[in-house]
Amino acid sequence: MTDRPLTAREEVLWRAIQRLTVSLPRALDDDLLRSTGLSLTDYAVLMHLSEAEHHMLRMADLALATALSASRITRVVENLQSRGLVVKRRCDGDGRGYNAMLTPEGMQRLKAAYPAHLASARRRVIDQIAPDLIATVGEQLVRVAESIHSDCRRQI
Repeated sequence: MTDRPLTAREEVLWRAIQRLTVSLPRALDDDLLRSTGLSLTDYAVLMHLSEAEHHMLRMADLALATALSASRITRVVENLQSRGLVVKRRCDGDGRGYNAMLTPEGMQRLKAAYPAHLASARRRVIDQIAPDLIATVGEQLVRVAESIHSDCRRQI
């Protein structure tokens, strides 16, 4: 680790990232809520479940995948369950753990929300990056995200 000051270019990047971490989730959430009735968190949970084997994940794994705390993922899943989009069940062979599973209604709702989410992501992010930089920016952001994700996993 180093405490050397940021260069002017690094400072511009860092401040932009700080603004993005606050404003982008809010904007995407507003777009999605307005057009589909799903929050960005709801969408992320449904998406991760749709990609999981048997459309099911342990609650702890779902929390990690969505970067939510255990208590927050519990509240989100219970809300989605009350709307018929997810079911929560005890894990087979482990009476302490729970699985969340996507329902057919949840899959339909996710598929219906996808075009709105895609349009929002394109308008707010993808279309703002020069096409010739998409691959480079994507690779760099994946590297940052994986480093953070790896740090989070070590803390668990």
